[in-house]
Amino acid sequence: MVGRVGPGSLELTEVHRFPNRPVRIPEGLRWDVLALYAGVLDGLRAAGASFGRLDSVGIDGWAVDHGLLDADGALLGNPVHYRDGRTEGAAEKVWATVPAEELYAATGLQYAPFNTLYQLTAARSTARFAAARRLLLVPDLMAYWLTGEQGTELTNASTTQLIDPRTREWSYGLAERLGIDLALFAPLRRPGDPAGVLRPEVLEETGLAGPVPVTTVGSHDTASAVAAVPAGGERFAYICTGTWSLAGLELDAPVLTEESRTANFTNELGLDGTVRYLRNITGLWLLQECVRAWGGPDLDTLLPEAAEVPVLRSVVDAGDAAFLAPGRMPERIAEACRASGQPVPRTPAEVTRCVLDSLALAHRRAVEDAQRLAGHPVDVVHVVGGGTRNALLCQLTADACGLPVVAGPAEAAALGNVLVQARAHGLVGDLAGMRDLLARTQPLTRYEPRGGTRRWRAAQARLAGG
Repeated sequence: MVGRVGPGSLELTEVHRFPNRPVRIPEGLRWDVLALYAGVLDGLRAAGASFGRLDSVGIDGWAVDHGLLDADGALLGNPVHYRDGRTEGAAEKVWATVPAEELYAATGLQYAPFNTLYQLTAARSTARFAAARRLLLVPDLMAYWLTGEQGTELTNASTTQLIDPRTREWSYGLAERLGIDLALFAPLRRPGDPAGVLRPEVLEETGLAGPVPVTTVGSHDTASAVAAVPAGGERFAYICTGTWSLAGLELDAPVLTEESRTANFTNELGLDGTVRYLRNITGLWLLQECVRAWGGPDLDTLLPEAAEVPVLRSVVDAGDAAFLAPGRMPERIAEACRASGQPVPRTPAEVTRCVLDSLALAHRRAVEDAQRLAGHPVDVVHVVGGGTRNALLCQLTADACGLPVVAGPAEAAALGNVLVQARAHGLVGDLAGMRDLLARTQPLTRYEPRGGTRRWRAAQARLAGG
């Protein structure tokens, strides 16, 4: 994506798109990171061909996964995919040393079986880990290959479960208790920090004219997406929609209570001292897997058909770990409905409506719980990311939450990435100024709640077994 920023203007152009296809090998599920890097180089070449000189490059991606480097800086195999099963039982090993309550009080991070801490615990006995002298999270690995310089970006580091969200530094005492050498990580960088310049070899391969600086952004894509929430002075919740739904609040300080831990809320770090207090929800992954199983029907046809299915006919717990792995998603959703005594969705339209109602219900629970746990009421819900293109999901979310939903921008992560670069180069002001520019330049759609929330409360109670 190429962003152009000027006084009162913000434009985003897609110049290259490439697939991200994980590969299952005998050892397990892996990311094809060399193909990703090749795609990045192709994208830089396309950006230069379309726009000429680039003033800055910024990289964001997903969390927790990482590459291990040897003493020469060479990659020790493809990074393990977070959906790989290697972390089974790893959390229990960690909790035997640091109980879950203490771990949350120290790091504020929700339990997820794939957190980097559990990945490291699972990898500790392997030859690859024994040979490792550096760990780079995936966006930092890409930046290293582009520049030759190593760093660990803070917002993404906060997903490792090794950062203290109060100090915004490594949790040294925790790492020592767990036998983790934090020297494995490169020095922390913060959004806006310089991350080097493109290597001569990269300039030659992409045809770009140097020097081209690489600027540290919120390299966790959710951090970049939340930075691009076009909020003004109102009290807001946000939902970053895509494969996952990340639903929560932007706070000034973490919430580290035991009640917050049992509700499975996380405290990840954002821009300018903020905390992303949110719950991870298995999001449009459910629908993506269903569409894949059905052989790719046209969503433009499927969604209107789903809108005709009665509301809340059947719902499932979108956050259930049973839906984490790929494969057989329509059948697994049907099985969950059958087991709970609900009507079993049989047609693609019925399954789709079940998924969207379930996601809206999960959004309601997360927004409701976040306000209560943080003591932070909200007046509006901002939905950003790919799910903003799904008008039915946005309307159902407004209905379920009983709050207006403002949907947009769809490419929030890319826009947040671009704006942090622009700010580092003196083109925009603070976070409020970035959001004001977004609100003035990006198309937004407002959805008002319909019909009250009584049915949604009843469905929530039914799902909880109450």
